[in-house]
Amino acid sequence: MWCVAELNPEYIEKMEDVLAVYEKPYSAAEPVVCIDEKPVTLHAEVRPPIPLAPGKIAKRDNEYERRGTANVFCAVEPKAGRHFTLPTPNRSAPEFAQALGTIVDHYPFARTIHLVMDNLNIHCRKTLTEYFGEQEGGYLWDRLTVHYTPTHGSWLNQAEIEISLFARQCLGRRRIPSLAVLQREARAWNRRINRDRVKINWQFTRKKARVKFHYKSNSFKRSKT
Repeated sequence: MWCVAELNPEYIEKMEDVLAVYEKPYSAAEPVVCIDEKPVTLHAEVRPPIPLAPGKIAKRDNEYERRGTANVFCAVEPKAGRHFTLPTPNRSAPEFAQALGTIVDHYPFARTIHLVMDNLNIHCRKTLTEYFGEQEGGYLWDRLTVHYTPTHGSWLNQAEIEISLFARQCLGRRRIPSLAVLQREARAWNRRINRDRVKINWQFTRKKARVKFHYKSNSFKRSKT
């Protein structure tokens, strides 16, 4: 269940901006990509599990060994069914810069990439220029048209749906013992979901937002860019 923050002009403006991007028809020249991060706790089995067999259920010991944590950058182009699942040791600025560089490289012919993300402090131009250098990092950032979700508005990011898909379909209730195993499993899931072109059918529009939250389209002041 999502708890929506108190609506103010800034919240509504950013919400409307994100929803307007989602309402755009599909365009290969201007793809819409959503990105977010998911922490993953690594657990190793202490005793070998008993596999499923005819007439017997699978079993595993309730004891496990903690192996630290990892991070997964989950990005999706919802209308194209294009998915990017990138496990990393953490969600530091260099890791985010590499992940974003990988995503941008997949759209060499796009005029711009509409990127939807939250306001985490590393989600900025500086992250790219510090990692890649001013020229390359600036070039990568200029390939993007960034749309930030409002504070406490992560429900507007379709990457949250992508994270849910990944958590249920790939991770499940299994114990992942290491980053290497997480990367291997994520690659396999990523290949499958991209092969099937699984899309996200987003239904919440600006019109529905105005009805749901009881405001009019001209009731807030847009900031100048």
